[in-house]
Amino acid sequence: MVSRALLFRPRQGDPAGGLPAGGFRAALGTLFPVAPSVPPRLPRERLVRACIEILAVLAAAVAMLFRVAHIPAWDLVYAEDNGVFLVGALAHPWHLLTPYGGYLELVPRILGQIVSLLPLWDAPRIYAASGALVAAVCALFTYHASEGYIRSPWLRAMLGAALILLPLAPIEIADSGVTSPWYLLPTAFWAVMWRPTTRWGMLAAALMAFAAASSEIVVIIYIPLLVVRIIALPRWREHAVTIGFLLGLVTQAPAILSTYAQHAQRLNGYSPPLASVKFYFHAFVLRSVGWHLSWWLQRPLGLNGATAVVGAFLLAVLAWVLISGDKQVRVFAVLATVTGFAEVIAVASVPGPYGGGSVARQVAIPAFQPGSRYDAIPVMLLDAMVIIAVDAFVRRRDAVTLTPMPPPRRSWLGPRPWALVAVAALTCALAFGWVTDYRYYSPSRVSQGYWTHTVHQWLTACARSTTGEISLPTWDAPKATVPCSRIHA
Repeated sequence: MVSRALLFRPRQGDPAGGLPAGGFRAALGTLFPVAPSVPPRLPRERLVRACIEILAVLAAAVAMLFRVAHIPAWDLVYAEDNGVFLVGALAHPWHLLTPYGGYLELVPRILGQIVSLLPLWDAPRIYAASGALVAAVCALFTYHASEGYIRSPWLRAMLGAALILLPLAPIEIADSGVTSPWYLLPTAFWAVMWRPTTRWGMLAAALMAFAAASSEIVVIIYIPLLVVRIIALPRWREHAVTIGFLLGLVTQAPAILSTYAQHAQRLNGYSPPLASVKFYFHAFVLRSVGWHLSWWLQRPLGLNGATAVVGAFLLAVLAWVLISGDKQVRVFAVLATVTGFAEVIAVASVPGPYGGGSVARQVAIPAFQPGSRYDAIPVMLLDAMVIIAVDAFVRRRDAVTLTPMPPPRRSWLGPRPWALVAVAALTCALAFGWVTDYRYYSPSRVSQGYWTHTVHQWLTACARSTTGEISLPTWDAPKATVPCSRIHA
């Protein structure tokens, strides 16, 4: 009788694993496990699986669209989607490499260019659908890319659902183009950890890494992990994701250098370290259990008291993971904790629109969390850590007889009390935040009102214009001159 993990663990020196027999490189290689091989599926099974995944993506996108309350996501255009990317595309078509905020945001630029070519009335629907689809595709990618760590397809589906049902998403990042990179960022982590065995998988990992790196500079927090991957997996076939990542950074470089040439660089006036650490505990640790639950705790206990309670709970969870998990689970737990901490400290320390460390100096209110988008990476890594620990816990108690026959697919669902308790506790803990925070009202999210009012203003201005041009307000310049011929009614 042996554990299923031993049956599926690649042998040292196995070509499938791509690792040497031992040594430092082999130790690093444990960070990038190979998913257990499965027998080739029949064409009919592949077709059925493809249909199921397409339906899952569509269902996830629909679930995303309903997360914004008060004004539906398909009736408004959020923040820079209008003031930077749409107006910029109308004023300067196909200038996709123009920086904003000190770096390039390629995916929002592309979405803005697409919207500018279509009827203006459809802009909110296109933006909302695009943002929802980006999140849904990222969830599907996470499902596949986490297979090396999470063997149970149901628990991998739970990790994908965690991205769709992220508690803080309705405040800033749900259903828009400008914040779609914040779904790409946690997904890019799994692109780095994944070792796809097919060319399609390698291409998907490369595209995901390129999209994240060319759209959000925070992706540089993964550089140390990529260096480890290069050392541990020296074969070229392992580095499609590395190539995609480097291409994204190469695309970023001219945009970043141009801001220095114009003396408009963002890296000046950093936040004090203590303020960044406070932001980590108040904005991530406290809010990681859910937006509404954190405020239910904060009202009677105060900000520091509620943070202490949630922090103690997370420490207990981390201790359980480190004590009960195997070596791979422990290493991932440390990696997830350090990566999440580094990301939050970095984004809290760099200057924002209002000066050095502006996010760290702002105070959360029940209707808004400053920098809530920065919690996407650490919250998803926290969820992944717990799901991986539960999956490993279940598999260790899922012993099978060592025979030539493959183990049954449903064996992990057997009547094992401790396994059922662990999965049930995990489901309840995650589902509580998913249910209470699925849909709620954030005034800042809908502050610009219905898009129809903006359309009427633009069309009225064009009707009164004697030059065939109108001036539109932007976020990165006083005004932008737009020919009325480019505004498609």
